Amino acid sequence: MNTPVFGVVGWKNSGKTTLTERLVSEFTARGLTVSMVKHTHHNVDVDRPGTDSYRHRVAGAQEVMLAGGSRFALMHEYRDQPEFELGELLSRMAPCDLVLVEGFKKTPISKIEVHRKERQTSLLAEDDSSIVAVAADCEIARIDIPVFDLNDITSIADFIWNQIHA
Repeated sequence: MNTPVFGVVGWKNSGKTTLTERLVSEFTARGLTVSMVKHTHHNVDVDRPGTDSYRHRVAGAQEVMLAGGSRFALMHEYRDQPEFELGELLSRMAPCDLVLVEGFKKTPISKIEVHRKERQTSLLAEDDSSIVAVAADCEIARIDIPVFDLNDITSIADFIWNQIHA
């Protein structure tokens, strides 16, 4: 997949999902096709016990696709395999103009860090050169990368677009 990929990272409850959602809306309003990869540290199960698809998966199917009127979901069981790396996940996605990735802190892709003053956490950007900017609700003077107002979605989207097309 040669689609541009850009990440959004930050500590828990920093606002990653809110920023990512707003960026998806901004890029979509610009006429772009955007896809998302959201990483979680919890086991994900979009299926419910008792449904046919759940029963097929529990019976041992490696993949179960649930298809309906306006969407489909593909569930892939890792079973005893290690979790897929981002590249493997991206290779399974349909072509689009941009993939935004929420999470995958340690994956070496360009990222923007979400930082909130009230969280009083350290900056990931201080130790991660793949973080190329910070979106914050406060002033940050101790780093040498661009810092954006967390609510300036237009400028953040412009920055991301310029980064992936540099």
